[in-house]
Amino acid sequence: MIRILTIEREYGSGGGEIAQLLARQLGWKLWDQELTEEIARLANCPKEIVQVREERTDPLYYRLFKSFLRGSYEGSLNAHKLNVVDSESILKITERVVQHAAKTGDCVIVGRGSQHFLRNRQDTLRVFLYASREDKVRRLIARGKTEKEAEERVDTVDHERVEFIQKYFHVEWPDRTAYHAMINTATGDQCVAQMILDLRKTLDAKTACAPAPAAV
Repeated sequence: MIRILTIEREYGSGGGEIAQLLARQLGWKLWDQELTEEIARLANCPKEIVQVREERTDPLYYRLFKSFLRGSYEGSLNAHKLNVVDSESILKITERVVQHAAKTGDCVIVGRGSQHFLRNRQDTLRVFLYASREDKVRRLIARGKTEKEAEERVDTVDHERVEFIQKYFHVEWPDRTAYHAMINTATGDQCVAQMILDLRKTLDAKTACAPAPAAV
């Protein structure tokens, strides 16, 4: 029985909106901004700090600063007081939150490596959403960004996600073997949501028809 949906997405493809549709139609909890808020709570830092670190690797200057801070004399004296919120610490907290959400079930989780954290769970349906560059730019402009802003975000955010997945999960992004389906969102948000719901039903029916394991 599928009780968890993970939605990985290209930036601007509508993953957040489609996840909202799915959560609403299923009556399930949506873990998107709520996931960021919970990570921030556990990390004891502002939500904005998490937003600029999650699904990214730390920039070189930040890694150097962190190394200096932890290796300096002052840093060693106050090591217990240091609260350096970097990508690695956020990733560890993210896994805790994702695993907790999965244990509870009946949830839609957006990105943050959830497709890899939950890869071996039989009750999880993992989907990757993508779109053409033109469609992604058009969607972001409709959200209020200028054309220049939209193009810059489309060209940079996914590159950051590639580096994040490669560094921490040691696979290419997207890793096609991690997903049950990869869907072009050009067909429309409601259509994509319905395809995912239909796939869930199909997988549930397949599970229901599977023969019981033989007694030993």
